[in-house]
Formats: sequence, C-alpha cells, structure tokens
Amino acid sequence: MKEETSELNEKQPDLAKEADAVSPALEELQKAYDDLNSRYLRLAADFDNYRKRMAREIDTRTTFAIEDFAVELLEVMDNFERAEKADGASLREGMEQIRKLFTTILDRHGIKPIECRDLPFDPERQEAVAYVPSAAEEGVVIDEVIRGYCMQDKVIRCAKVVVSKGKEE
Repeated sequence: MKEETSELNEKQPDLAKEADAVSPALEELQKAYDDLNSRYLRLAADFDNYRKRMAREIDTRTTFAIEDFAVELLEVMDNFERAEKADGASLREGMEQIRKLFTTILDRHGIKPIECRDLPFDPERQEAVAYVPSAAEEGVVIDEVIRGYCMQDKVIRCAKVVVSKGKEE
C-alpha cells in the first residue's frame, strides 16, 4: 500500500504540471471559439439584413415598373376620353389610333398577341370554347373569340377559340 501511495505522490506533481500546461491551451481554444462564434453571429445578422434589403428593393422595383406601365396606359385613357367627344367620322379614326397606340405600348413591354387562326389547336396557348363542323381540317382553329397574349414567351392569357370538327357527313 505504501508503494501505491508513493507512486501517486510522484504522479501528482506531473498532473499539476500537465494541468498548468493544458490551461493556456484551453483558454486559447475558448478564445478562438468565442471569436468564431462572434463572427458567425455577425455574418448571420448581415445576411438577414441583406435578405430584408433585397426584398424591399424588389418590392420597390416592382412598384415602379407597374407605375411606369400605368403612366403609359393613361395616354390611352386620355385618347378614349377625346374619342368620346368626337363625332361619327373622326370617332372611327380616333379609335383606330387608340388601338395602334395601345398595341405599341404592349409591344414595348414584350406583350404580344397569340396568333392562332387557321393553325392547329394548341391546348397550352388556347382554350377551346366550341368544337364545330366546318370545311377546315379537324383540330384547326377556325375562329378566335378572345385574343390571347404572351409576355416574353410566357402565356399570360390563353386565347379562347373555336376549333373545327371537320366536315360532317
């Protein structure tokens, strides 16, 4: 038993020395951890602020884009008001000018009509409202009830069309 006690007494100074050596290393690791944690929290806050700022900026851009488009459409409204005051012959000419102005505004914003008359029916771009017998081949659009429109190759409103059933016998 005395031998064990003497061995323990000999090891205690070694443990104390090791504890003294580990303490600065532990403090250094704790300091590095605190630094990294602080940087992480700042980056997380910066990213959250960036995300919020981008959301506000997108909202602002969308609002201004809609406003610009609305201002252009107000020209059309002004011309409609002038046309209401016009008499017979100039009324027709005025309405034609309004249509041209409106078409130009839509073109400027990448909004184009979908051409569909005398073409095969396309369910992605058209909605069939009637299926009638006609001299045209089956599945061909023979009439356009309501014009469809695309914006930058994306359909924003499907055309409502009448499709041929072919000749009835």
